[in-house]
Amino acid sequence: QMQLVESGGGLVQEGDSLTLSCAATGRAFFIYTMAWFRQAPGKERELIANIDWKSNTYYKDSMKGRLTISRDNAKDTTYLQMSNLKPEDTAIYYCARARASYGGFKFQEQEYADWGQGTQVTVST
Repeated sequence: QMQLVESGGGLVQEGDSLTLSCAATGRAFFIYTMAWFRQAPGKERELIANIDWKSNTYYKDSMKGRLTISRDNAKDTTYLQMSNLKPEDTAIYYCARARASYGGFKFQEQEYADWGQGTQVTVST
């Protein structure tokens, strides 16, 4: 099992940028696809970004251009940079570790074995 701890959330204004971090412990980090999901109030949790073990990246279409996912394997940490934030980005943001090692992008929640506790991002007008 991998323990994941997100940080970096908070209250920001529309148009601001924010970087979230996800620190991992407990397993070899570098061999797993990592992802960021978010859950807005009253909505289902959705995948917004993936980074595989080769550092290939995937983004939800509607958020392309505003997100950058990255990983630092020396620090066992995944990052999510978000720019031009909008009120509709208000959500709890979660990072997750894919079940399979050395795999590609994973799009379904059931493909992820470990989850962080989430970090709240609130964007005000």
